[in-house]
Amino acid sequence: MQEILIVEDDADVRDILTFNIENAGYSVIAVVTAEEGLKQMTPQTALILLDVMLPGMSGFQFARQLRTQQNNTPIIFLTAKTEENDLLTGFSTGGDDYIFKPFSINVVLARIKAVLKRFENSPQAQRPSLQFGDLVVNTQSAIVTLKGELVDLSRKEYDILVLLCTHPGTYFSRTAVIAELWKDAPYVLDRTVDVHIAHIRNKLDDYRDFIKNRAGFGYYIESL
Repeated sequence: MQEILIVEDDADVRDILTFNIENAGYSVIAVVTAEEGLKQMTPQTALILLDVMLPGMSGFQFARQLRTQQNNTPIIFLTAKTEENDLLTGFSTGGDDYIFKPFSINVVLARIKAVLKRFENSPQAQRPSLQFGDLVVNTQSAIVTLKGELVDLSRKEYDILVLLCTHPGTYFSRTAVIAELWKDAPYVLDRTVDVHIAHIRNKLDDYRDFIKNRAGFGYYIESL
C-alpha cells in the first residue's frame, strides 16, 4: 500500500483529504506543520500533499529542504495562490504538480494517481547511468555530478536534464517538455521551462552550454 504524507494546517481540509485518500486505498500520515512533515518522512513515503501557507516553515521551504537532501519524493502543492510567480516558485523548489483551493476530491485523487504513475515510469528508470565527459547522471540514485562534485538540482530540473540526456540530438520545444514532464497540469507556462533550464545551466558551471537551444526548434543536447 502506497503511503501519502499530507501536510496541511486546516483541520477540515486535512480530515477530508485523509478520509477520501484512505478510502481510495492509500495509507495516510497527516500532520499540521512542515517541521512535523520532515520528521514523518520515511522510505515508504510515496507522495506528499503539501500546503504552501503553513505556520512556521512554508511549503516552499519544506520542498527546497527535501530537494537539497536529494530526496525526490513527488510533491503536489495545495494552494490558494494562483499568481504566475507563485507557480514558478513552486516548480523551481521541486514541486511536481499544483492543486488550487477550493478543490474537488476527485481531482486530488486523479492528480495523485497521475503523479505516482509519472514518477514510476520516469525516463531515469530505463538507463542506470548517463555520462557526458565530466558530467554524470546516475539515474538509480538520482544524483548528478560534475567533475566529481554533486550538482544540486531540484526534482524538475533533474527530470528535464534526464529527458534531454536520454534523447541526445532530439529537439524538445517548451510544449514538448511540458507534455512529457507536466502531464495533467495544463496551467504550466512556457516560461516555466525557460526558468528551469536557466537554473540548470547556472548549476552546470563550465558545462552551462551543454544544453543548447535552436530558435524555432527547442532545447537539445548534442548526440554522443
